[in-house]
Amino acid sequence: MNLKAMLVGLEGLKARGDLEKEIKGIESNSQKVKAGYLFVAIRGFSQDGHTYIKSAIENGATAIAVEQGADFNVSEIPNEITIILAKNTRELLAIASSNFYNNPSSKFKLIGITGTKGKTTTTFMIKEILEKAGKNVGLIGTVATYINGEKKFDSERTTPESLELQKIFAEMVEQKVEYVIMEVSSQSLKLHRVDGCEFDLVVFTNFSEDHISEKEHPDMQDYFESKLKLFEMCKTGFVNIDDLYGAKIPEMFPENKITRYGIDNSGDVLAKDITVTNSYVDFKVKIYDRNERIKVDIPGRFTVYNSLAAICICKKLGIEEETIKEALLNIKVPGRSEMVENKLEIPIMIDYAHSPESLQSILKAVSGYTKGRVISVFGCGGDRDSRKRKVMGEISGRIADYTIITSDNPRTENPESIIEEIESGIKNTKGKYEVIVDRKQAIEKAIKMANKRDIIVLAGKGHEPYQEINGKKFPFDERIIVKEIIEKINKKG
Repeated sequence: MNLKAMLVGLEGLKARGDLEKEIKGIESNSQKVKAGYLFVAIRGFSQDGHTYIKSAIENGATAIAVEQGADFNVSEIPNEITIILAKNTRELLAIASSNFYNNPSSKFKLIGITGTKGKTTTTFMIKEILEKAGKNVGLIGTVATYINGEKKFDSERTTPESLELQKIFAEMVEQKVEYVIMEVSSQSLKLHRVDGCEFDLVVFTNFSEDHISEKEHPDMQDYFESKLKLFEMCKTGFVNIDDLYGAKIPEMFPENKITRYGIDNSGDVLAKDITVTNSYVDFKVKIYDRNERIKVDIPGRFTVYNSLAAICICKKLGIEEETIKEALLNIKVPGRSEMVENKLEIPIMIDYAHSPESLQSILKAVSGYTKGRVISVFGCGGDRDSRKRKVMGEISGRIADYTIITSDNPRTENPESIIEEIESGIKNTKGKYEVIVDRKQAIEKAIKMANKRDIIVLAGKGHEPYQEINGKKFPFDERIIVKEIIEKINKKG
């Protein structure tokens, strides 16, 4: 593609050299650069792409995009290499990638879901409904990327980097995908990963404290403002009116067409006559011209909100009531209130709850219907907001009957130090607990102490098939771990 055509939509650029040259590819990783490529230098959190300009040129780059104020020596770049100076090279990478792949998101309906919790479940619900309606569907999110019912690969992050995202979109176009549902993280909005995407419909599920750290958001205001960018990119949206922050959005975007959904407050789409049991929720909601009874086999009040968001989207897309009802009845979401079948018939739930709000929500939900004890097994991730650790300790100590504090993804932090912070919170309660640093041993202890009347909640890792320690990801799928432990117990028994 012509280099000049790749830069359409970007403002404030300066250039040295030929902008009419043909570009064969685009990369921000110098090691992946080939002959005729545009190399985009990104200033990251741990590395600066500008230090790899020489390497990119050696690998064949014929054009280099650099950022204003970056540290590099322009005199070391040969004259035949075109240099593009941008205010923000992350933005340039996103727009140039979209242009290079012929703006793929304009060729299908793109649905973006943002919010602190509920993104994954909501995207899977919409996917299930649309596929039930016979549509070709793509999904991009925390768990994996799917194209037309086939899982393509597991995800490293909620929303891919812009170049990878546009590549995936282009493949979806080739596969004749009609609808794409995507989880849109606050980081992806803040770091321009979704710039160049043409959203048709967007959803704001809820907002609570999470992702506050030096590497993510310095405070809640920055976190919220990042999410709001999605409503600047799309004029048709849906918000949870029961959420304090969600309720503000319609007033903040008066020109947008925003539908309000909820349970407690007055809105456009409301759930009524709600029943929550140990295995499902069911409720009434008006779809089109009449009230429908919806049943979803995922327990918890939060399931009602996620279902309402999915119903709003699919109603907007004209999907029939019966299709919506049948799809929601059979929905299963990896790592979200996921019950693990086992030979001991002990209720074991895997859930991605990794924030104070989500842990409280899931523990309260299960304690409401469990006849025996609630056994909570959880830890906190390293290199993330440390303030939530003590709070989560207090929550588990207050709600669960027994807590086993263990490791989550310690990353570069000392697991024992993280656990000490959690323990400082649980000590403020009368809750019974113990510390087992090794997560597999912690799960084994929980299983050995439980009976059929109890429920074990393995919180924090959800769908993740790994544990991240000192920068490395080790295989750790809790479904497999549970199976191995129970097989060992059965052999001994």
